[in-house]
Amino acid sequence: MTLSLYIARRFLMSFATVLGIFFGIMLLIETIDQTRSLSDGGVLTALRLAALDVPSGLYRILPLVVVLAAIAMFVALSRSSELVVVRAAGRSGLRFLVAPVLAALVCGLLAVAVVNPLVAATSKLYDTAQAELAGGGASVLSVSASGLWLRQGGDSGQTVIQAARSNSDGTELSRVTFLLMDRNGLPARRIEAATARLEPGQWVLTGAKEWDLSATNPEAASRWLADGSGISSDLTREGIRDSFGTPSAIAFWALPAYIASLERAGFSARSHQVWFQMELAQPLLLAAMVLVAAGFTMRHARFGKTGTLVLLAVLSGFMIFFLRNFAQVLGENGQIPVVLAAWTPPVAAVMMALGLLLHLEDG
Repeated sequence: MTLSLYIARRFLMSFATVLGIFFGIMLLIETIDQTRSLSDGGVLTALRLAALDVPSGLYRILPLVVVLAAIAMFVALSRSSELVVVRAAGRSGLRFLVAPVLAALVCGLLAVAVVNPLVAATSKLYDTAQAELAGGGASVLSVSASGLWLRQGGDSGQTVIQAARSNSDGTELSRVTFLLMDRNGLPARRIEAATARLEPGQWVLTGAKEWDLSATNPEAASRWLADGSGISSDLTREGIRDSFGTPSAIAFWALPAYIASLERAGFSARSHQVWFQMELAQPLLLAAMVLVAAGFTMRHARFGKTGTLVLLAVLSGFMIFFLRNFAQVLGENGQIPVVLAAWTPPVAAVMMALGLLLHLEDG
């Protein structure tokens, strides 16, 4: 038990060191990049934006951080001959790996359960700060249990749009309500339509009825609009699509409800489903990275070729990371099932690493 705790502590120390180094490098690079892109605001503003943006980038490369930390730990144990002492004490290599693998699993669980919501929060703060500095507004789209909500601007004022359902890209709405504001931000008109279709520069309505909210009796002043009537709009198909943002900007615990809301509104939630499954598979992927590093570097330094083995371990980790991202793209495009896209890379990595370890230890 004491030995297992010692090994787990060594792995966690190595992981914290590598993570801190990556954080410092990424923060420096991002601060320089923000300083160049900002027209005003100074270094403090650039540093604040960088501090909000770096956690999301660091979270994406967490598997690479784990494999580098594991390589550093195994190389250090080999050079200090601690691995030789452990084997001489009767502890096999596979039993030796139980502690760092469990530590990686715990790190993965904490990353998904605790760090993921924090990263999602900082990503939203970063997007809001960027929009404020650019002089723009926040996202024009949101999805809730009541359906789809859109916001658009115009010369006469803002317009809030609520629809029960939509097509996959938000350009065709069903059971839609338009609330048109005046320049003072007060409701001026309300329009309800059976359908609304987005065309360049306008929404084309069918089955629409209009109420003048400035009248004493809006119902008495209401009127039916002819099919094909239009409401001017500055929205585009690309703008609506980009308003969804990335699935990583949504906290892990909120993803199931958000996916259900997307599907109720008629949107495709496939990319969010893939991301959710990948987050569930994250602890297994981190454990796989430890096993991959052990397969190449858990040997005595006197055997030689340490540099070559370290390079092979790094390349293997990068290859698994690339395959994971490639499977994510295939899953989001519908080329392969969602579960297959998320779970195949970590499961395959674990099996290959175990095969290599069994060959080296018992073969």
